Amino acid sequence: MDHRLFVLRHAKSSWNHSGLTDRERPLSGRGHEALPRLRRALEQRAPNIEVVLCSSAVRTVATLDGVRSALGDHVQVTIDDQLYDAGGQTWFERCQEVGDDVEGVLLIGHNPGLERLVHDLAPTGEPTAREVLARGFPTGALAELVIPGPWSALEYDSCHLAAMQIPRELP
Repeated sequence: MDHRLFVLRHAKSSWNHSGLTDRERPLSGRGHEALPRLRRALEQRAPNIEVVLCSSAVRTVATLDGVRSALGDHVQVTIDDQLYDAGGQTWFERCQEVGDDVEGVLLIGHNPGLERLVHDLAPTGEPTAREVLARGFPTGALAELVIPGPWSALEYDSCHLAAMQIPRELP
């Protein structure tokens, strides 16, 4: 059974609040405007998300809140301080810990960790993935990866990048 991994970088954050730590930065107006488009994208592509792993930063939790109505009531949400500054390896290990019976997972976090994870999972020899990933992983980017086996057996270069969407390109 294939599994689906959705990787969402938080929506655009604001830098207009001096005195706040990076973890406390809120979404900007543009970030809030992007949330309905991201929510629709998840509704269309991700009906089977069962687990959400989210950084504890204000902007990631606000992004989660903005897309939450696209997720079912049964979704298990974990907001984790350790994911705030997590690298790609940490995200990878967290994915491997997901129960093999879980069909879909949504990660909400930050760069460079999420971008590294997507680069590591999607084979660089796959032309579409190479072209898409060369554009970077901007705020609000949503990648969809198909995992060909169980979460516990997840390996680098083993996934298919099925889609990559960014808010300014979404209806």
